[in-house]
Amino acid sequence: MLLLGIDIGTSSIKVSIVDAQTQNCVATAQYPDTETGITSHQKGWAEQSPDMWWENVQQAILKANATKKYNPADIKAIGIAYQMHGLVCVDKQQRVLRDSIIWCDSRAVEIGNRAFDTIGHERSLKHLLNSPGNFTAAKLAWVKENEPATFALIDKIMLPGDFIAMKLTGDITTSIAALSEGVFWDFKEQELSKDVFNYFGFDQSIIPEIKEVFTTHGNISAAVANQLSLQPGIPVTYKAGDQPNNALSLNVLEPGEVAATAGTSGVIYGVTDQLVFDQQSRINSFAHVNYVAHQKRIGVLLCINGTGILNSWIKKVTGNIYSYQQMNEAAATVAAGSDGLKMLPFGNGAERMLGNQLLQSHIHQIDFNVHGPAHLFRAAQEGIAFAFRYGVDIMRENGMQPSVIRAGKANMFLSDVFTNCFVNATNIPVELHDCDGSVGAAKGAGIGLGFYISPKDAFSNAVPIDWVEPTQSKLYDELYSEWKELI
Repeated sequence: MLLLGIDIGTSSIKVSIVDAQTQNCVATAQYPDTETGITSHQKGWAEQSPDMWWENVQQAILKANATKKYNPADIKAIGIAYQMHGLVCVDKQQRVLRDSIIWCDSRAVEIGNRAFDTIGHERSLKHLLNSPGNFTAAKLAWVKENEPATFALIDKIMLPGDFIAMKLTGDITTSIAALSEGVFWDFKEQELSKDVFNYFGFDQSIIPEIKEVFTTHGNISAAVANQLSLQPGIPVTYKAGDQPNNALSLNVLEPGEVAATAGTSGVIYGVTDQLVFDQQSRINSFAHVNYVAHQKRIGVLLCINGTGILNSWIKKVTGNIYSYQQMNEAAATVAAGSDGLKMLPFGNGAERMLGNQLLQSHIHQIDFNVHGPAHLFRAAQEGIAFAFRYGVDIMRENGMQPSVIRAGKANMFLSDVFTNCFVNATNIPVELHDCDGSVGAAKGAGIGLGFYISPKDAFSNAVPIDWVEPTQSKLYDELYSEWKELI
């Protein structure tokens, strides 16, 4: 039996087909081959077309089918991971009403701040575990204020994964985890937040049917199945945001376990059984994939918007003549500290951990007689690692004391320079796994289908592929202190 996992990333769509019995990935495909762009009509705005996601999902599945490594008829369930916090609006005919306002869009910051003040800081944090901030609810409020004609046509709102499930099945569902990610859920009352809906003037009918993360969210329609050479009626049995899904993929499910990713954005994601929140809402708490009312599992998320995107920007502005591997190799030729060159990576929208400031990225202390491309490559990776350290310190302030961090050996963690900067700056060992979001989504589908007894059962064959410990933490403490003064 095979399982199909779909990962809706900001840069591309990736799909994987996993053999449920062996837990091995038998085929994978990514579409498009080049990075998908983000539309920015104004400074701080970020949008993508949901219809483009759907087209790319179909192309990725067809590309995987074309490998001939499996029989598509053997796929029995579908799981979806997706970029978090994006707002998708559809009318009664399930037509998209506008491009999605995605996770790194900053336009709704002030709207969320006003809601935070009016609802009350203490009440918001105790009930929502977050400030409304710049999350999906505030983005919807922006549409209501600025595009009233569009708002009037909305039948249902969704997150990106809900939308792709709708296109596959024709059904629209959501989950408590997804609603908490949009800051629509009241954890104290265990219901849609009356505070949020009353303040913004939203009708609760715009929220889809609420289901558990691991359950059937609809069955693939005959027309779509025919188009993609799949069996009609295959269920979508799992949907989760990319960071909770990454944690699932790394078997991070229980209190005290911590995961990290360093893709376009950077994330530290820890699990607790307490309804915790940061008084300044610099880190955020959402229902984890295995959250249920009688056994709370909260994912405490630190997000750095500007992470791998800085690395890709450096690649472009140096002429795209270096591959990422060549950039990593060049960075390794430069000593720690990059001969004084320093970078702040905060150029991809308002940073929550900095109080939703739009700080932007900065390059400091360039010496034209000393610094070359290799210095830029290393300074970028060090700046990203130091941003992680800044965030980890906030998590420590809030009671999380990770003794080890699990991460997939992918994206920035493919760089030995970055990995060593990360462990030495945070002074926390990293356990690296062969981990992939689309593989995790496929296994999530197996959990939702009931093939696996429990989430941990789905990853019983997973073993670490590397372990990296800090060896220069004192040096990196000094370098971090110098870097921190620039913020």
